[in-house]
Amino acid sequence: IVELATNARDDELPQVVDLRSIIERSAERAERRTGRGVTVVADGSMVNGRVNALERAIGNLVDNAAKFDDSGRPIEITVRNGRVAVRDHGPGLADDDIAHVFDRFYRAPAARSKNGSGLGLGIVRDIVIAHGGTVSAANAPDGGALVTIELPTA
Repeated sequence: IVELATNARDDELPQVVDLRSIIERSAERAERRTGRGVTVVADGSMVNGRVNALERAIGNLVDNAAKFDDSGRPIEITVRNGRVAVRDHGPGLADDDIAHVFDRFYRAPAARSKNGSGLGLGIVRDIVIAHGGTVSAANAPDGGALVTIELPTA
């Protein structure tokens, strides 16, 4: 919370990293933490980034998907050309919430009964922007939420 509130960053230096390795480590951690399956389909996208920050961003996305998806189906992560898509099979996002999900402390009305502070996706946005990328949220065509980050490839 302090890092987010003060815009402080750790002093980890950026390096060229394989997104697949970051995603796979984040998926393994999320599976241990949440007990949910996470599938990963990834190409060999390389990005210039801070490994710990990128792992935190991916971890926040997977944790968020697990929190709002009660279907029991695996959370899906796809990586192609620096684009990371995290998809769940839950109820999806209300249209009014999509524009605000990355705002600090925003909690959708449907999320207020769940644990959380409304900072997770704000942290994701800040990390992605610091890496020169973009982030978006939408509903998957056949249900569930789809959150995408796009990072410039190295």
